Amino acid sequence: MRIAIASDHAAIALKSALAEWLRGEGHAVNDLGPHDESSVDYPDFGYALADAIASGEAERGIALCGSGIGISIAVNRNPACRCALVSEPLSAALAREHNDANVVAIGARLTGIDMAKACVTAFLATPFAGGRHERRVGKLSSPPTLRSTQP
Repeated sequence: MRIAIASDHAAIALKSALAEWLRGEGHAVNDLGPHDESSVDYPDFGYALADAIASGEAERGIALCGSGIGISIAVNRNPACRCALVSEPLSAALAREHNDANVVAIGARLTGIDMAKACVTAFLATPFAGGRHERRVGKLSSPPTLRSTQP
């Protein structure tokens, strides 16, 4: 699978460890940075990750920052992205199964490497269930004025 990964300075170590592990698992990983611990702004890297997903350059994305919150907000500004902040594998699996999430966000200050790997494994292995979820997922990318409010 083609995976884009990005972080802020607080998540460099987790990003590097996940990228190396994913390459070892046979995935093509595009590390969008940053590449050192100099202070950076997480929106810049979240937007770059979102662009990689929206353009089709990557099939899935992994967004990392200290809490996972800021970078997930940045990624979700792009209507092509459905980024879910997760801290354990069940949430990662449900994000794929029910919400067709194409990006997962993890907080490096809150989640250790083993749990992060478990989350990413669940995220990559779980297919979208489709069915009743398709209508709901479709509404996530449409402007409110065009959305149907009917159940």
